[in-house]
Formats: sequence, C-alpha cells, structure tokens
Amino acid sequence: MESGREPAVAVDDADVAALEWAFARGEEGALRRLYDRYGRLVYSIALRRLDPEAAADITQEVFVSAWRAHDRYDPDRGAVAGWLVAITRNKIIDELRRRRRRVDTVSDEGVEVVELGADIATIADRMLVAEALESLDARRRGLVELSFFEGLTHSAIAERTGTPLGTVKSEIRRGLERMRRYLDGRDE
Repeated sequence: MESGREPAVAVDDADVAALEWAFARGEEGALRRLYDRYGRLVYSIALRRLDPEAAADITQEVFVSAWRAHDRYDPDRGAVAGWLVAITRNKIIDELRRRRRRVDTVSDEGVEVVELGADIATIADRMLVAEALESLDARRRGLVELSFFEGLTHSAIAERTGTPLGTVKSEIRRGLERMRRYLDGRDE
C-alpha cells in the first residue's frame, strides 16, 4: 500500500552510536552534529502544535537543554532521538501551559478566554505516536493506519491491499513493536 510518504532513510548504527557517546562525553562539535542530524525532527514535532516561530524557539531550547544535561544522557539506556523527543514534548507542554496562563490572565482583565481545546498531555502523547508512526516504512505504516485509523479488520486490509492475511497480521504486529521501541527510546 502506498501512503504517499517516502520510506524512512536507513541510518548507519555505528555513526549514531559514536555521535551518542561523543555527545554524552560533551565532546567539541557533538552538539552541532546532533543538531544537524536531529534538528529537523525536533522542529517538525514542535511545528505540529506551534506556529513556525515558536517551533524554531522550542527547537533551540531543546538543544540548549540537551547540551546542559549531556552528562545525564546515557546511550546505554536509550537512543538520543527518543531522549530529544521527550525533551521536545516537555518544552511544548511548557509552552502551551505558559500560553494557557497568559490567556487566563488576560481573561481576568475582561478579555475573552480562548480555550486550547484538548488536554496538553493528550496532545503531546498524540504527537509522540505520530512520530513513532513516521518511523515505520511506508508499507507497514499504511497497514497500521488502515487498521487503527480506518478501523479495518485484518481480513478487510488483506482484501483491500491484495496482501496475504498472514502477512498483514505479521506486518501490523512488527509495526506496532517498532513503534513501541521508538516510544521507549530504544529504536534501532
């Protein structure tokens, strides 16, 4: 099934591991290399919930915070991408809460209150799930989307896509396992 998205680019595990350890040790140039590799990811996550200017500010804050805490990052406990996503999530939540407080303050002065619409933690969780879904190749992502977003049964997916039923079941299971690893920060 073609979902219109390009498959994820393969990353050299040795390069990522070397970068993670260099960053954890605070080596010169590690922050720049980390930003070059993951800056777009962080910005795209922030942009899903914030305007471009705020997303750019959050991106900068994420990398400043990450650098300040580099000595607390342990590559053996999880991938740096998952760690950065968690920092991004927290920064977005902080920004949305700050905006909420500002809106509430304005309301005390008689100005109309604008509601954010949904629980901030729920929004952040949805963003993380969307990122995990993006980590799948196009075929698996399409099958998972058909199952969970369109509510199709495995049999209906097999019929619609012309894929054998056993393959549909195993690809969805593998996709969900990969998403779980991504969310746990252990994606390979």
